[in-house]
Amino acid sequence: MTVRTSAGTTLKVTASAPATFDTSGYNTLFTASPVPATVGEITDLGEFGREFALVTHNPVGTRGTQKFKGSFNEGTMSLSLGLDTDDAGQIVMKAASLSDDNYSFMVTTQNGDRYFFQAKVMSFKVGVGSVDSITTATCTLELTTNSAGVGIVESLAA
Repeated sequence: MTVRTSAGTTLKVTASAPATFDTSGYNTLFTASPVPATVGEITDLGEFGREFALVTHNPVGTRGTQKFKGSFNEGTMSLSLGLDTDDAGQIVMKAASLSDDNYSFMVTTQNGDRYFFQAKVMSFKVGVGSVDSITTATCTLELTTNSAGVGIVESLAA
């Protein structure tokens, strides 16, 4: 494994859901017609991944704190964009921010690793800034887990 930059990483989005929440279902979804939109002008994809709640137990007889994993959350992804109101992906993201539905996403890194997930788009905010600034947008995704506990699906390049 070699470390690499994030240059060339892409994010695709569609309002459709996969038939199955696994690599096969997502691959079919992201190669189907109509082709899911690529979100353009992303300057920072943020981070994502499962995080567990800490559960502690303090029995008085031993005085030691025992630690356990509790519930998990797939995380929040905060995107930074250069605003392009003609970009198909940004148009879908803005529409998704007005919907209560889950949308499907695919992150593809420069080496071909793919991460699939469902998320609710919680915000799409425009940042005008100052005279020497690019007009931007920020977008917040709340990654979800289906009823079977499937969240982020990884398909790592060989």
